[in-house]
Amino acid sequence: MKSDWNRREFLKTMGLATAAFALPGCVSKRPLSLDKGGKRPNIVFIMADDMGYGDVGCYNPDCKIPTPNMDRLARQGVLFTDAHSPSAVCTPTRYGLLTGRYCWRSRLKRGVFGGYNRPLIESDRMTVASLLKQHGYRTACIGKWHLGLDWTLKEEVERGEQRGRTIDFTKPILNGPTELGFDYFFGTSANPTDDPPELFIENHRIVYMEPEWEHEKADTTFTEKSIGFLEQHVATAPDNPFSLYFAVAAPHIPWLPPEFVKGKSQAGRRGDQVFLVDWILGRIMDTLEKLNVSDNTLLIFTSDNGPREGVNGHKSSGKLRGQKGEIWEGGHRVPFIARWPGRIEPGTTTDEVTTLTDLMATCAAMLGATLPSNAGEDSYNMLPALLGQHYDKPIREATVHHSGAGVFAIRQGPWKLILGAKHGGYHDGGPKPDTPGQLYNLAEDPYERNDLWDGRPEIVANLTELLEKYKQEGRSRP
Repeated sequence: MKSDWNRREFLKTMGLATAAFALPGCVSKRPLSLDKGGKRPNIVFIMADDMGYGDVGCYNPDCKIPTPNMDRLARQGVLFTDAHSPSAVCTPTRYGLLTGRYCWRSRLKRGVFGGYNRPLIESDRMTVASLLKQHGYRTACIGKWHLGLDWTLKEEVERGEQRGRTIDFTKPILNGPTELGFDYFFGTSANPTDDPPELFIENHRIVYMEPEWEHEKADTTFTEKSIGFLEQHVATAPDNPFSLYFAVAAPHIPWLPPEFVKGKSQAGRRGDQVFLVDWILGRIMDTLEKLNVSDNTLLIFTSDNGPREGVNGHKSSGKLRGQKGEIWEGGHRVPFIARWPGRIEPGTTTDEVTTLTDLMATCAAMLGATLPSNAGEDSYNMLPALLGQHYDKPIREATVHHSGAGVFAIRQGPWKLILGAKHGGYHDGGPKPDTPGQLYNLAEDPYERNDLWDGRPEIVANLTELLEKYKQEGRSRP
């Protein structure tokens, strides 16, 4: 692989199946601002749970899972080859996505939440939803929340942790999505397939719970609620923009595909769950078409972190090293595809490095808004990369990665520095005396096989200093 990050060679090396290649500055000459009429685009953001770089046909020519709708979306928009979740596990990624701030700056330094944790997002913090709401959007959050809620405790419980036996499930649930900028919420407090409590929440109330609960119906229920939100909005407020954040639960374990997708892949039950995600994306795309709002909708599809490894020879991470929870690329490099008809050139590809924290600054730029200094501290504007416009240097100065166990990595250009032990996953909490860290040149070694820690001390020193600067200053965005 050439050291200048040649895009075509990179795509070949990674085994990408897409045939469309675009260079920065060669795609679109449209301005970054909105149309002259000031029409604000609708925004639909769909995020799968534990879906990997190799789970999508347009990323992996050897994929054993049919993904016709993801492939269709790539043909109609732009495919990012170097997009990342800000963490290799889900709760911190969701925090980063909605706040534009790395979650390791919050009280959650490693691991994930359960269904009974108290709210993680600070009550006075701007979110993507509250930003959009300020600009006239009707906002909805549907699916897996996993960022904590304030449950009402039983009267006889004076203090203590929230848990099933201490909660009064007949009382309102507070300080969730609707207090953070979302007009409507329907979903679960954590993953609906393996985290209690097993129930659906609508705004502040429980609307459905065990013993009638069926794991297999969680995502199809989320899908119908999402379609219902879109239909209701277009019917009642067609001239106002909407935003839908749809957090799909699949293909997270346990793999319990509904009957209509069983056997649709060659990658076992997990593969069938990925096929379900593709079906969900297709339903949303078809609904946008039916409602005649596709042309003014920015539609983004991605995943919250890397996958658990596949079966039957299917490579969920493609050729990347690592998987969910780990600091290597397979833990946090994710599929990221965006479509915006008339603004994003169809069938294009970019290797610009981005992370899901960038959604906030990108939305702000799209609306001509300026973020306050205490919001989106780690969020960069990716509109130039989305629209294929000319820019002279990488948009991000650097990107910080974080593992499930709290191991840090920092990436700048082709260089990736890991400050931690060799495993870098759930159970390695930090450096060890015999393994102070790892250094890889991803341009020459995209699969992280050749550790250059001992050979390039100047790179180690520079990146270590930059990471410390980001930690001390509380931000990475200028």
